[in-house]
Amino acid sequence: MNNIAGHHHISMITKKGQQNNQFYQNVLGLRRVKKTVNQDDPSMYHLFYGDLTGSAGTELSFFEIPMVGSTKRGTNAITQIGLLVPSYDSLLYWKKRFEVLDVKHGELTTYAGRDALHFEDCEGLRLVLLNNSGDEVPAFWRSWDDSVVLEEHRILGIGAVEMTVQSLDSLANTLENLFGYVLASHMGNKAIYQSVKGQAFGEIVIVEQDGPKEKPGKGSVHHIAIRVKDGKELREWHQRIRDFGFEVMKITDRYYFESLYFREENGILFELATEGPGFTVDSTIESLGKELDLPPFLEVKRAEIEEKLEPIE
Repeated sequence: MNNIAGHHHISMITKKGQQNNQFYQNVLGLRRVKKTVNQDDPSMYHLFYGDLTGSAGTELSFFEIPMVGSTKRGTNAITQIGLLVPSYDSLLYWKKRFEVLDVKHGELTTYAGRDALHFEDCEGLRLVLLNNSGDEVPAFWRSWDDSVVLEEHRILGIGAVEMTVQSLDSLANTLENLFGYVLASHMGNKAIYQSVKGQAFGEIVIVEQDGPKEKPGKGSVHHIAIRVKDGKELREWHQRIRDFGFEVMKITDRYYFESLYFREENGILFELATEGPGFTVDSTIESLGKELDLPPFLEVKRAEIEEKLEPIE
């Protein structure tokens, strides 16, 4: 069986779908590839943004929870998301863009061995743009031509994802000995692991930190999904994770992909998700993300579901 190929998607919590929709499309220039609902609670939106088709490794997804409070930052949480941009010039372009659009951001710096620009979204979610320096990215990532961002500076996909935990060793053990991640560097309380050696598109940065655990709220990360090929491989992973000693939730068919979930010892929620069938299973490429799409088992309740949702346009 193959090792993990990289990130699949990352899921966050937003309080305001409308504001979130505006930021990720009109500020970051990502494409909204799917407007759907949380399959476990259809009263809330589930919004996905990414490249042309929402390819695995480019997807940022958000559950809208209007009643949610603020995040109280702490440990045992996914604390930052890296997004790859093509060049150092791209970072300069984004710094100017953030100044003009009044986006909270820092100075140009380095992070995980790359030129970087830290910023936050409209709800305090911590993100960092990383210079990909022309390095390889998955061949199936495809740029969206209607983005508001200049082609040569568009976000390519997800890079280093930071996890702040009380025990670096236990998370490192899971990444290395269960999933086959490779240690790229380890200094003090930080370690960088890569799903594909030398590549940023499947990188996880572990930061060891004591103290209170994060209390999730708006702008916090719910889980990370990592990529597996297909359902057959997912079933093999299900067994392998159990054999490793973790409790695994049953495999769920999410219609756009199949997935399973488990928590590692620090409490970080991992999902393993299949590459396909993808978001075009019920939509043409041109019409992705425009209408409310529902998986077949929720389609029968469409009228009832639509009645409860506030428009986000």
